[in-house]
Amino acid sequence: MARIYIGVGSNIEREHYLRAGWQALQQVFSACRCSTVYESDAVGFDGAPFYNLVIAAETSISVAEVAAQLRAIEFAHGRPADARKFSGRTLDLDLLAYDELVIAAPVELPRSEILHNAFVLRPFAELAPQWRHPLAEMTLAELWREYDASRQPLRAVAFDWR
Repeated sequence: MARIYIGVGSNIEREHYLRAGWQALQQVFSACRCSTVYESDAVGFDGAPFYNLVIAAETSISVAEVAAQLRAIEFAHGRPADARKFSGRTLDLDLLAYDELVIAAPVELPRSEILHNAFVLRPFAELAPQWRHPLAEMTLAELWREYDASRQPLRAVAFDWR
């Protein structure tokens, strides 16, 4: 079984779509755990604030199959097929890591946003502080300690999963 980490975000009907995404991911993957939910400002465009978290799970399917499952879940929850990169999202699911695999296709792993966005790095470091980034050669805990958190302020959310 591979250990995978999925970045989850929403800035449209955030509570509804995070709950729906969590339920859908639990139907596809096993041993799911989630980080704290954080609120952050939109990055790259003017838009409503996002709720973000990272989910850890286990799977026996390939990277390509995981990516296809995540896309299908996004589409099932209102993501338009022609969605622009920097725009609002009902549900955004990004495969961040698949074990310690380093690849460029069918998706980039580990995902570059891990090193650049607090809304990815902080919840990922919370779930897997000792996971070693295969390119940065540092643990997530070390990366988070060195990150300038003032660049992208995060607010922890007391999220009700019911």
